[in-house]
Amino acid sequence: MPQIGRLLLIAGLLIAGIGLLLTLGIGTKWIGRLPGDIRLEKGNVRFFFPITTCLLGSLLLSAILWLFRR
Repeated sequence: MPQIGRLLLIAGLLIAGIGLLLTLGIGTKWIGRLPGDIRLEKGNVRFFFPITTCLLGSLLLSAILWLFRR
C-alpha cells in the first residue's frame, strides 16, 4: 500500500506543477503549434488536430510511466 500512496503523491505533484506552469503562461505559446500539427482555416470553419503535440505528450507520459515501473 505505501507504493500506491507514493505513486499518487508524485502524480498529484506532477499534475499540480503542470497546472502551475500553464497558469503562468509557460508553454502555452508552443503547445499545439509544433511543426506537424494540422491546422486548417477557411472562412468560418476551423479544423485543428495536434498530431505532433499528441505524439510528444504520449512519449513523455510513456517515459514517466517506464521510470515508475523500474
